[in-house]
Amino acid sequence: MQHGGNIIAFAAQIGCLPEQVLDFSANINPRQAVDLHDVLSVSLTPYSDPDYGLLKQAITQRYPIPENADIEVFNGASAAIFALLRYLQPRDVVLYAPLYGEYGRLAERLGCNIHIINRIDDVGRVSDSVTRQIPKGSTVIFVNPATPDGTLYDLPDLLADWTAADCHIIIDESFLDFCTAESAMAHLAHYEKLTVIKSLSKFYGCAGIRIGFIAANADFIGDLKQLEPAWKLSSVDMAYTQLALANTDFIEQTRQQTDSNRELLRQVLHDSGLFAEIYPSTANFLLARLHDGNDGYQLQAQLAPARILIRVCENFIGLDKRYVRFAVKEPSAIEQLATVLHSD
Repeated sequence: MQHGGNIIAFAAQIGCLPEQVLDFSANINPRQAVDLHDVLSVSLTPYSDPDYGLLKQAITQRYPIPENADIEVFNGASAAIFALLRYLQPRDVVLYAPLYGEYGRLAERLGCNIHIINRIDDVGRVSDSVTRQIPKGSTVIFVNPATPDGTLYDLPDLLADWTAADCHIIIDESFLDFCTAESAMAHLAHYEKLTVIKSLSKFYGCAGIRIGFIAANADFIGDLKQLEPAWKLSSVDMAYTQLALANTDFIEQTRQQTDSNRELLRQVLHDSGLFAEIYPSTANFLLARLHDGNDGYQLQAQLAPARILIRVCENFIGLDKRYVRFAVKEPSAIEQLATVLHSD
């Protein structure tokens, strides 16, 4: 499995229904902020608002932006990534890896010069040697908290290096809602070439509702919108998301439960004895490295008869098939995982 969340192919492979799969591969909140029945009354006859006025108001109430900034919504963070890089058409792209593979794939298709910085080895010590790897005027892509390991980075020193090199900066905060750290959107007031990407589907547990957005300088957003089609989102997408954003109790509840369940998952992985290292995380997943000589695909096969799917991280730059990632699920699901891991 090359991508988390492909339970359709996994279910077909093992001969069960997708809803029977216990999916630890996709980093989606197992809880939802909205009961789907609450949006069944949405009228599907008229066209939805092409300016997304009520949705944007709900987003900016939840995620305040500076006065000189604006947002544009997309049908998912992946669509935002594609639209942004297609618009920028950068000559040089700096990827802090490991990271979400769509960035590298799209940069390749656009013919960009790709520069890889190993953030696990290098970012902890922002040095002259690392700074020299950033071409002047390049587009820098940084995910915070990072995937697949969940590391949360303090950004001021990095932002200073990037701005000094006159970079366009893309910060992907798809998992930031799972912790209490401050968003990079506060820096939009001071640097016109900063762009922040947010996914709403992961935190709000609604991968089937495709909502993401870009926050950036208002003039930049205005230019970007000129290339965007009308009615990217459905009325159901917008109604669901507005209700989710209004559920403010859900935020703290999710953070507390994620912290508790992540520790439970960490203990299960530790007690299995299978892993040489389990990486600290602030997000809703854990990255673990199997002992040398072991293979994540073998572990995936071991778990398959129990209808459990995990993510092998071999296709993340800098990682190999010893690295596997587990999404944080509910305690009952983690207990089922523990039973299978400890059965051998």
